Parts: sequence; C-alpha cells; structure tokens
Amino acid sequence: MKIRYIAIMLTAALSISACTMASSATSGPVDALDTGRLRAALAAIERAGIPGVFAEVRAGDQVWSQAAGVADLATGSPVTPDMRHRIGSVTKTFTAVAVIQQVEAGRIDLDAPIGDYLPDVVPGERGRKITVRMLLNHTSGLPDYLPYAFPSLAGLFTGGEISAQSLDDNRFRKWDTAELIALGVNAPAGAPGALPGVYSNTAYRILGELVRHTTGTPFEQYVTEQVIARVGLEHTYFPDRPELAEPHSRMYEALYGIVDPPRDYSIYDNSWLGPGAGLVSTMADVNTFYRTLFGGAIVGPEALEQMRQTVPVIALDGQQIEYGLGLHKVQLPGCGTLWGHDGSVFGASMMSLHSADGQRQMSVAVNLVRANRPDATGKPQPHPADAALAEFYRAALCPAA
Repeated sequence: MKIRYIAIMLTAALSISACTMASSATSGPVDALDTGRLRAALAAIERAGIPGVFAEVRAGDQVWSQAAGVADLATGSPVTPDMRHRIGSVTKTFTAVAVIQQVEAGRIDLDAPIGDYLPDVVPGERGRKITVRMLLNHTSGLPDYLPYAFPSLAGLFTGGEISAQSLDDNRFRKWDTAELIALGVNAPAGAPGALPGVYSNTAYRILGELVRHTTGTPFEQYVTEQVIARVGLEHTYFPDRPELAEPHSRMYEALYGIVDPPRDYSIYDNSWLGPGAGLVSTMADVNTFYRTLFGGAIVGPEALEQMRQTVPVIALDGQQIEYGLGLHKVQLPGCGTLWGHDGSVFGASMMSLHSADGQRQMSVAVNLVRANRPDATGKPQPHPADAALAEFYRAALCPAA
C-alpha cells in the first residue's frame, strides 16, 4: 500500500503548532483545573476508538491523573494512570540536557564542529562543518536512519509501498550504535546549517556518542545518574530487554490499516532508538522532569535560554515545526506558547506540553497509533480520536478556551 505521510494526531505529530497567536504563557497565578472537563475529554478519546489512554495534568500544586479504557484488548484489563510507557522522542529532551550539562561544565562547545570530538564518527568535510548545535536542533543535514533500518517503512518518506515486514523482522534484533549512525551518515545528506532543518534520529545517536566520549561513561548510565536520578524520577529508564517493567499497557500498531487488526508491539527490542527515543517512563515522571528543567534545577537559566532558541525544522511527518535544542515550541490557541515534545514508537504515542515556567503541564499517552485509514490517494484521513485528543489538550492547558 502506498501512503502519503502527513501530520496527524495519532502519529504524535505536533499539528497544533500550525495555530499561532501573539501572546505567550507567562509566570503568575495558575488557573485551577476543570477536572470534570478533563474526565469527559479523556473518556471521549476512548470512545473515539483508542483502546486505552492515560494522563497526568498539573496546575501549580494541583495534580490530576486518570485513565480510560483497557490496557489489553484480549483480557480487558483496565489501563491505569501510573503505567510505564515507551515515551519515544521525548527522550530527546533528556539527551539534550545531558549535552548541555557538559556545555556548562566547559567540556563541549555548542558551536564547535562535531569532528573536533568524534572525527571517526562524522569524518571529513561534514565533520568539520556540522556543529554540536546543528545536531541538537536538527540542522546538521544528516538524514534519519529509520528508512534504512526499516526498509519496508521507507515508503512513508517517499510515498512508495509500505508493509509491516521490517517491524516483525526486527522485533528482537539488537542494533549496534555504529551501524545505525553509519546508515544515516552514509546516506544522501543536506547542507549543514541549511534551513529548514530535517528531523534526524541519526543526529541524536551521534550526540549520545558525544556524551560517552566527553564523560567517559556510557550514555545510558550518564543520563540515568546525572539526569534521571538527579530529578528523582523513580520509573524512568532505558530498557535492556524487549520486555517492559510492569505495570504497562499493550501497545497496538495499525500502520494505517496495513496491520489489521492492530498488532501488539509492547515486547520489542528498542535498541534501535537509544538517545533519540529509547526511554520508558510514566506521565508523572515526564511532568516532573519538565517542571524541574523549566524551573532551572537541571541546567542554568542561560543554558535553558539556549535550548529555547528555535529554528524551522521539517519533522518526520513532513510538517514544519519550531525546534530548539531538544525542545519543541508550540503555539496553542487560548494558551499561547508551550514547550515540550511528542513521542511515538511502534504501538505507543504520547504528548507532553508545558507552560514556560513549568506550572501548567500535560502529559498524555495512548496505546494505539497510526489508526488513520488512507483514502484512494493514499492520504491518511482524520481519525475521530484526533479531535478528541485536541479537546483534551485544550481542557488541560487552556482552561478558558
């Protein structure tokens, strides 16, 4: 089947970023949560066709968490708010923080060529032109390795035929970091620094190697000790096996109707994700991480300001977004400027958005992705859950909207 890949909510795309307004979220009194509206909005996501959805929303000291639906279609076991979830590219903010910590320590220069640090990883002229900042904000020109590691999905980026073959072939494959980086580095590339940038997991794999090189510590260990533990996150980790720690939901992949009925990919070796999308977490841990980050307790104010310097970037779904150093900038009507990240892996998706001061927060996860069916031209059509998710975002983040 040929698929014209477009921005849709169920791929965890930040399609709401296309709606702009002049105001921005600022510090000050935080409006109380409308818990009745939140409950109704969450239940509507399930009714719209998502098996299970769970979320945590915060407004200052007020915390609301709830779930709707089932974690397992076979058994009917309910989904719960505390479930572990593959958070996908939300991992990129953790990776960016690890790099920025080394910048603050004087061990990395954001505007130095990556070839100064890793000449064998990005060799030659490109290594001399691509800076650390370009890797962080996706302007390196290096393409994503995804279509090369999963060739049956390459049509998502080219408009060609796609199938689930690569998903199944690679379920238990243990990927080597050097192999994945080489897939991206050796593929046709764009010009370093050119705008708009192109979203690239290859870049974040290289950043993981940069952290290892600079600290002398394996990347996952460094992030665990210097980011996750420092923030006090109890349920956030890089899995070292295909299975996840309980409790977790099944994770159903539909691949635009190609996988019908949707297949559970919760047991999957995600060594192919790593620094770009490899973490498992809970919605509460993700909110705590961003609140701590935006409160200035992980990196300093000047470093956080650097992280919020954005450039236009073409996301994997073809949509143009505003991207900083591991952070999306999102404009949501009625809320102004929000910051955070989305994440999607096979069968799992989430969105995490926050006010600039971290006092208004939302993290929400679903256990069915790419359920949008294509029309005769191959263009995925809106799914009823898209509108339901958008309403939940407004209920969580825009109390007056």
